[in-house]
Amino acid sequence: MRGVILLILSLFIVSCSEKVPTLRAVTGEGFGTTYNIQYYTVSEFDSKLGIDSVLNVINRSVSTYMPDSDISKINNGDSTIVVDEIFREVYQLSETVYNASEGYFDPTIGVLRNAYGFGDVKPIAVLSDEVLDSLRQYVGFEKVSLTSEGIVQKEYPEIYFDFNAVAKGYGIDRIGDYLEQEGVENYLIELGGEILSKGKNLNKDSDWSVGVESVSSEIGDRSYAAVITISDKGMAASGNYRKFRIDSLSGKKYVHTINPLTGLAEQSDVTSATVIAADCATADAYATAFMAMGLERSKELLQKNTPLEAYLTFVDSTDTPQVFITEGFKNRIRD
Repeated sequence: MRGVILLILSLFIVSCSEKVPTLRAVTGEGFGTTYNIQYYTVSEFDSKLGIDSVLNVINRSVSTYMPDSDISKINNGDSTIVVDEIFREVYQLSETVYNASEGYFDPTIGVLRNAYGFGDVKPIAVLSDEVLDSLRQYVGFEKVSLTSEGIVQKEYPEIYFDFNAVAKGYGIDRIGDYLEQEGVENYLIELGGEILSKGKNLNKDSDWSVGVESVSSEIGDRSYAAVITISDKGMAASGNYRKFRIDSLSGKKYVHTINPLTGLAEQSDVTSATVIAADCATADAYATAFMAMGLERSKELLQKNTPLEAYLTFVDSTDTPQVFITEGFKNRIRD
């Protein structure tokens, strides 16, 4: 009997020591936008301090909006900077997507972004064909290299790196790494509309549910074209339905996505691209690439790169809005 009592007591002690993970939430600002993060943990820790520290380290490496960041120094002609792991990983991922997209994704497009008024300097007043041709010589990822010692080499000193189309997704991935180092196994990170998911929503015992934003969505009143389930994946979206500028002198409309091959800030037939990939940085880069590539080239790339899933909105030859969805993405849509 005494042995039975001791067994029951030991089981009681073990069961009491097993804490149930609690859903926690943290919000804040980073990369010029806001973040909302949900995660399950059995013990509290100062997640906001850790997350903000991660974002700060990434900014110091690849933010063109910080004059003392490594990328700003490199853009301003400092050829002595030895880049850190962050810069190297962002550079290498960019090179991979640059090659896969046949140049439609190109982080050396910064000189054109600045010229059109989408960068961190004033736009060029008159963007003539001659001006664009002169700027295009400073665009092309094949014109730069990263040595084994971590030194960036540029064919022209005017070449201007802009990793904004991948840095936000990369930052989200690094936040995920931080949470996992703290023992978090289930989380959903949302920063500026981009997503990284891990595990599941334990309260509902299901994968996380997220929305695919509609092209008619307003900033103050978000609307969604679909709701999908996601786990252990990153998701990012790109679109020109908000990101454009009307030139005050010519009245021309310049969209945020610039075609690196032509130098033109003109809308392709793809109006928005939502991409799911193994990590958020990869999803971020391909979402930008698809905007410049147009529908047919994007479909060809998706057929070759089967791990990617995509939801693309586009206009057909009659200017009618249409949607193309890969099978993998379709299977995620909730009824």
